[in-house]
Amino acid sequence: MKHRQAQISREYGPFDGVEQVHGVSFDGRHVWYASGQRLNALDPQNGETVQSLDVEAHAGTAFDGQCLFQIAGDKIQRIDPQTGKVLTTIPAPEGGCSGMAWAEGSLWVGQYSKRRIHQIDPQNGAILNTLTSDRFVTGVTWLNNELWHGTWEADESELRHIDALSGDVLERISMPAGVGVSGLESDGRDRFFCGGGNSARVRVVNR
Repeated sequence: MKHRQAQISREYGPFDGVEQVHGVSFDGRHVWYASGQRLNALDPQNGETVQSLDVEAHAGTAFDGQCLFQIAGDKIQRIDPQTGKVLTTIPAPEGGCSGMAWAEGSLWVGQYSKRRIHQIDPQNGAILNTLTSDRFVTGVTWLNNELWHGTWEADESELRHIDALSGDVLERISMPAGVGVSGLESDGRDRFFCGGGNSARVRVVNR
């Protein structure tokens, strides 16, 4: 198994009026971060928040190429990123969802304390497959064909590349002590965007 220390290349925030950063996603231009009662678009070039949507946003965020998906309690909302209108909702897996990603027509939803990642149908919320972890699961993302998730227990946090069929850990990137990962997204090339929980920051980690 590969293991190395994280290289944090950039840090955004803390953001005005934001107490925590939860889910993180990327639409090819903006980094979206969930901050409780708002979903915010960050320009990664200059670090400015350029848009905010008034939606419940306490956990994972994903983008399917057209719409945003946002975990909101016991449901997952599909949201128009231009207007903030909730277009549809589906039930979220029971048991405290954390991170979320979109890949190959499915949503991949992390469950923090249950240490699971579910592949679910975005049309109806049906669980298609479940992977288990030996650590708490926070953010979830795909980087090309690689499934990654964040972990955060006590003062230790990692980014983990896992086998999408078995859940076996293939690679670990350890964050500095005390630096947590609440949300996780890739830019599809060579960077991870990591939500920083109650630090109210978003950090960039090199792949």
